[in-house]
Amino acid sequence: MCKSTVLVVATVGTSGSGKTTTLEYLISHFSANGYRVGAIKHIHHEEFSIDKEGTNTWRYAKAGSEIIVAVAPKEIDIIKKTKNELEDLDKIIELLEKENLKIIFIEGFHKLIAKKKSVLKIICAKDYADLERTLKGTLPPILGVTGLITQNTDELKFGDIPIIKVPQHGEKLTKTIKEHIEKQEKS
Repeated sequence: MCKSTVLVVATVGTSGSGKTTTLEYLISHFSANGYRVGAIKHIHHEEFSIDKEGTNTWRYAKAGSEIIVAVAPKEIDIIKKTKNELEDLDKIIELLEKENLKIIFIEGFHKLIAKKKSVLKIICAKDYADLERTLKGTLPPILGVTGLITQNTDELKFGDIPIIKVPQHGEKLTKTIKEHIEKQEKS
């Protein structure tokens, strides 16, 4: 990944572990505090499409357009038809970097993100077995553990990794992320 002025933070974990809840909290906190925030969501469903059969944009794609931009009064949607470009998460991040964002939050893409030292990670887990599976092969930096696991433990750490109950103790996570933003701005 290229050197960037945007901080990239990913939540990784199994389905139903608390990734969306964690990101909702973080996005609402940072956007309410004046940060420009972007988000990338990995959708596993093979047949998922925001573009529905019969719409004009669908018809343009069917006719051969690889990129379609739908412009409405309060939204611009860019639809890029691909075979499977999930392996090129860097290109997606570069697309968002052009928007002058301060933070990009990513949900999912664990296989792609696990080995990236340039991406800050938050592990979401249902329980300790789930946490251990998700941590396997995941390289630091890991900011903390959140998710359903926090409902079943009074532990404050898993090894050196803090366990943070969101939203009750979410400020611990936002403080850590702000420290990374400040560090990045100084470098």
